[in-house]
Amino acid sequence: MARVVFVHGVGKQYLSEDSLARDVVPELRGGTRLAGGPIPDADDVSVAFYGDLFRPRGARTGHHPRYEAADIETEEEFTLLMAWWAEAARTDPDVPGPGEAGGRGPAGWAASQAMRLRSVRAALDALTGARFLRGVLDRVLIGDLKQVTGYFTDASVRSAARKRLAAQITPETRVVVAHSLGSVVAYETLCDEEFSADWDVHALVTLGSPLGMGALVLDRLRPEPVDRRAAWPIPLRSWTNIADVTDIVAAVRELRPSFGSRVTDLPVHNGAHMHDAKRYLTAVETGRAIAAGLRPETGIN
Repeated sequence: MARVVFVHGVGKQYLSEDSLARDVVPELRGGTRLAGGPIPDADDVSVAFYGDLFRPRGARTGHHPRYEAADIETEEEFTLLMAWWAEAARTDPDVPGPGEAGGRGPAGWAASQAMRLRSVRAALDALTGARFLRGVLDRVLIGDLKQVTGYFTDASVRSAARKRLAAQITPETRVVVAHSLGSVVAYETLCDEEFSADWDVHALVTLGSPLGMGALVLDRLRPEPVDRRAAWPIPLRSWTNIADVTDIVAAVRELRPSFGSRVTDLPVHNGAHMHDAKRYLTAVETGRAIAAGLRPETGIN
C-alpha cells in the first residue's frame, strides 16, 4: 500500500504508469535521501497515471499530432499561450516580450484571424527560442497547452483523471506529490468529499504548479474559490509548494495568498530544465517536504 503517491503533469500521453514510475520513483527516493530521510521503499511509492486520457485515438504510437499555429483555436488556449510568453520574457532577458515582438497580447483575440495568427506565431517563436525551452517543438508546446486547457473543458477527462488518483490513495497514504497539471488534479481530488472523507493524507507537495494562475486556472477550480480565496483540501495538515524561479508554467509562484497561510512556498533552481519533474524531485527542498510527511514524530505513521 502506497505511502507516497506521485501525480504527473502534461505531455505523458505516450507513457504508462510503469514507464513513468521507472523515471520518477528513483528520483523521488533520491530526493528524500538527500534531505536525510526517511526514504520510502520503492514499493511504498505509486504513480497516479492519467496521461492516456489525452492520447489521440487512432494516432500512430509515439507521434505527436502535427499541431501548428493555426491550431490555437480557443480564447483559453490563446490567453494561456500569451501568459507563458509574458512570463518567459520576464524571466529570460533574451526573450522579446509580446510588445517587442509585435504581438498584440490578449487583445489580439478580438482582432482579425490574421492578427491572432501573427501573435501566436510570434509567441511560439519567442518561447521555443528561450534558453529553457530551446529544442522544444511548436507541436509539443501546443499539445501541452491544449492538455492544460482541455482538463477544464472536457468533463470526462477531468472526472477520469481524478478517479485515477483516488484509486491510488489508500488508508496508508500520507503524502501526495503532484507536478504541473497534476497539482490541479490532486487539489480537486483532495477537496472532493466523495473521495477524501476517509483519507488520512497529511501532506501535499506541489511542483511547478499553475494553480495560482487567476482566470486561467484558479477561478476554474472545483470547489470554486470565493474572491480568489480557495478552499483548503479536506485531509491535509501541510502543503509545500515548490517552483523554479524561471518556470513559466508556475507563473504565479506563491500559492499562499490564494490557498491560505498553511501553504509554504519555496523557490528552487532546476538549471536548464526549469519544469522537469525529475529536477524537482531531486531538489533537497522537495525531499525535505516529502520526508517531513513520513516522519513518525509528525504524527504520521
